[in-house]
Amino acid sequence: MLILRYAIYRFATMLLTLLVVSVMVFVIINLPPGDYLSNQIAELRASGQDAGVAKAEFLRKEYALDRQLWEQYMIWVGFMPGPNGFAGLVQGNFGWSFEFDRPVSEIVGESLWLTVLVNLAAVLFVYMVALPLGVLAAAKSKTWVDYTSAFVGYLGLATPNFLLALILFYYGHKYFDLPIGGLMDPAYEGQPMGWDKARSILIHLIVPTFVIGTSGASAMMQRLRANMLDELGKPYVETAIAKGMSPSRMLTKYPLRVAFNPFVADIGNLLPAMVSGSVLVSVVLGLQTIGPTLLTALKTQDQFLSAFVLMFVALLTLMGTMISDVLLVLLDPRIRYAGRDA
Repeated sequence: MLILRYAIYRFATMLLTLLVVSVMVFVIINLPPGDYLSNQIAELRASGQDAGVAKAEFLRKEYALDRQLWEQYMIWVGFMPGPNGFAGLVQGNFGWSFEFDRPVSEIVGESLWLTVLVNLAAVLFVYMVALPLGVLAAAKSKTWVDYTSAFVGYLGLATPNFLLALILFYYGHKYFDLPIGGLMDPAYEGQPMGWDKARSILIHLIVPTFVIGTSGASAMMQRLRANMLDELGKPYVETAIAKGMSPSRMLTKYPLRVAFNPFVADIGNLLPAMVSGSVLVSVVLGLQTIGPTLLTALKTQDQFLSAFVLMFVALLTLMGTMISDVLLVLLDPRIRYAGRDA
């Protein structure tokens, strides 16, 4: 019951935080002077295209861009009726993209779940690589295993993602016949999901997963190694070994559990960092994620599209933080007792 209560509490605070983030996102996006339609109206008037000006003016009224900023925000979220009634984020209406002249939901529809898929694959890669290598480097401290893993880790941190993407882009195709660019074969784009399309996506995921997850795995491996070495130097480790506990059992039963806390807490930072860090990689590899879409929306001041993508990244951040907090309560008895005392 304590865990359930805590999960409900964290979910409620997540929603409240998301509301505050939505205000900040909307205000910051509207800080630069003008917007997409204002810039377009100025260009059309300069070129004497009156019909285009009339259409742009209609769109400004249709999406309440002629109202005060607080009214625009309330209508965008769905807390206040606009020209079409209650039609905001709360009601499932993500707005209109003026750059692509389509609803935002149509533009980000497939790219959203592809973004989640790519970053979940990268997170799994990070943990599958960092956990064994970090523990092994700490257990074999000051040996060739430790030095080799440290070299690989620093190399992964120092190599820019876009450069690693270009290297794997070339050699992966040359020697392993891996597909070049994208997250699926062009023939499957816009097609319903099937076994052939899923297989194509899995094959195309190999290079992006490695590229996006390398730096995160390297950093997390170094942190886990440092935490493990700190725990292995404490008196209770020597006491456990003196009482006859095998080193391998002692390692997994005590130091690893304590050192694992920051490892779990990093989930909240890992997801958004990978989404934001994969924008350049997505452009280089031609991935159909929301990264290139966000870049285009910000450059053209397409406020509804850019605001929704930023809210999606914020939601990933908050969900990752909530999951890591709940896992920490399950993992560490000290956190459970502290929550009970409070």
